[in-house]
Amino acid sequence: MHNHLPDNEKALGIIKAKGPQTLLELAVQMEVTVEGARFHLLKLAKEGLVNATTESKGRGRPQQIWALTDLGNTRFPDRHAELTVKLIESIRTTLGQLALDKIVAANGKAIQDRYMKELEGVPDLKGRLKGLVAIRTREGYMAGIQKEEGNFLLVENHCPICAAAASCQGFCAAELKIFKTVLGKTVEVERVNHILKGARRCAYKITPRK
Repeated sequence: MHNHLPDNEKALGIIKAKGPQTLLELAVQMEVTVEGARFHLLKLAKEGLVNATTESKGRGRPQQIWALTDLGNTRFPDRHAELTVKLIESIRTTLGQLALDKIVAANGKAIQDRYMKELEGVPDLKGRLKGLVAIRTREGYMAGIQKEEGNFLLVENHCPICAAAASCQGFCAAELKIFKTVLGKTVEVERVNHILKGARRCAYKITPRK
């Protein structure tokens, strides 16, 4: 299958095909100047599609190595979403809705345990929110946090499991439960925007309990 990327996203195709690249390597392959390549990469980084790490390779100054993020990898077509939906429908048809609910619940519990372990030792709300945003962004949700009138708004500008969630909204219910558990009993968590209901993003209002 051929992937047709616009000119300003050529770097994504190069990194996908050849692995992480230096700025100079990308500039040569994109047939642009180093500054031109940097401009494109910074734009892609702002969109959450690539990120850079600094590595030392022998003598000389450390170099930035550019790689795809999880979100960047979603720019390349695959049948993952379609396969997931088919598996959900097969479980529902052959084993029943109750069995599917148990599977979704078990998956949610595993995710919750993983988040709790990663945030272990972070007692304050701001720290846990920052950690949760980092985890969710790493997983492709393009998460962020906003503060408004004493509350916080956890936003997710992308849903990498949207097809699965549309087929089985138990995933969305599990997500809300995970956030409530991870952030603790000192706050209330309410979903105020939902992609599956036509919003451009999912958003959760985090309100400290009085």
